[in-house]
Amino acid sequence: MTNDRKKTIHPHKFTMWVAMGSIVMAFAGLTSSVIVRSNQPNWSTFAMPIMFLVSTIVIIVSSLSMHLTVRAFKKREMPTYRILLTVTVLLGVAFFATQILGFAALNKQGLDIKSNNSSSYIYVIALLHMLHIAGGIVALLVMFFKAFSTKYKVYNSTGIEIVATYWHFVDLLWIYLYLFLYFIIGG
Repeated sequence: MTNDRKKTIHPHKFTMWVAMGSIVMAFAGLTSSVIVRSNQPNWSTFAMPIMFLVSTIVIIVSSLSMHLTVRAFKKREMPTYRILLTVTVLLGVAFFATQILGFAALNKQGLDIKSNNSSSYIYVIALLHMLHIAGGIVALLVMFFKAFSTKYKVYNSTGIEIVATYWHFVDLLWIYLYLFLYFIIGG
């Protein structure tokens, strides 16, 4: 019986995987519709803002710091865990800020939400993406406050593993969107 229990996935982890699958489907649908629409007249292209490259580097570094955060927690190296979690939160906020700056640069290129259909698609994808980043930052902040709280003394890694899984997912999602924007929409 104990061997069967070890093979099951925690219900919260399972829920996270289902949610991530749904998010993948949503972005696959949106990016597919962009590909179809991009072959029609009046489709605008744009130059990829350098800030998106900066944000890509920031999210990759934050994903690495998140990995090290989980490892420190599992080793019960709590001071290291707190420092690495703080670094990850700061990098998450920096990622969010660089994303805003990147989309502001697109706006300066004339791709505002009202200019044409290509702009509308890009901004729908951007808004949805920004909501997922914000959700990740909220989850990171919850873990941050728990890490520095004197109320929590349980060394169960499930919570931080779920947050880490989601944060790595946000990383991969952005890399996909960056490559999509660069090769499919960028001109």
